[in-house]
Amino acid sequence: MTVKELVRKIFFVEIIKGLALTLSRLFTHAVTIQYPKERRPIAPGFRGLHALAKHPQTDKAKCVGCGLCATICPSQCIHISRAKGTVEKYEIEVLRCIYCGFCVEACPYSAVALTENYEYSDYSRDALYMTTEKLLSNWDKYMAGKKGEEYFKKFWRPLSEDFGTPAGQAVFRKIQNAK
Repeated sequence: MTVKELVRKIFFVEIIKGLALTLSRLFTHAVTIQYPKERRPIAPGFRGLHALAKHPQTDKAKCVGCGLCATICPSQCIHISRAKGTVEKYEIEVLRCIYCGFCVEACPYSAVALTENYEYSDYSRDALYMTTEKLLSNWDKYMAGKKGEEYFKKFWRPLSEDFGTPAGQAVFRKIQNAK
């Protein structure tokens, strides 16, 4: 054992360094956020509670019940049933969801959205089982108006306008039948 190691063991150098660090931080401003009163800003594109998008003109759900979102969901938490060409039931088990966003990407009609709401804890499982009515009301609460339109334009690609013919691209001409 060297003299340096002996001095460290006798005078508890590590403990004194730790106490010095604690005392230096003791009189600084606290980092803790007082949650109900103060809230952190939400990152753009945050994936929170689900919502079913509505048509701005008709105020009806955009979902046609194609089932692509349910098919691509890795946790199989989306359940859809159709009857006579309309969506009879659209349900999401929020407790099973992993918030990957595949359902939003797969939907060709931009009918599914993940809102910025992250405050939806509850004491029962039934409250976290989203039915069609709950999902539509989530759209009205968190994504109505311009916010919903901007959400799909900013964070989810490709959109239909991304599939145009580029300038200078070779294109087949229509052949007219000679009669």
